[in-house]
Amino acid sequence: MGKLVYLPGDQKQPIGNQLVTLDDLQKFRIDLLMDIRKMLEGHLAKPPKRWIKSSEVKKMLNISNGTLLSLRKTGQLPFKRVGGLMFYDAGEIDLTLTCPKKLLR
Repeated sequence: MGKLVYLPGDQKQPIGNQLVTLDDLQKFRIDLLMDIRKMLEGHLAKPPKRWIKSSEVKKMLNISNGTLLSLRKTGQLPFKRVGGLMFYDAGEIDLTLTCPKKLLR
């Protein structure tokens, strides 16, 4: 079949040795797929947390221990106690971040 012509940008005519073979395109395709797979593995390897600790909640909402205690006592921020640790649903925290007035009624 011969060679295909690669024209970068808006050039109308090939310059120098800008010819690309089908083998070159196949190698490029494989390299590109491998690069995409590596990028996706980095994002998919670690699923997002469902439950987060008090220290993470305080950092996310930029609140103090007392404010977090108050939010727990008033039921504005649901939590689960496991042993001596408190865990909060990440979905509820996301709602809090999108509607901050919900907390300070």
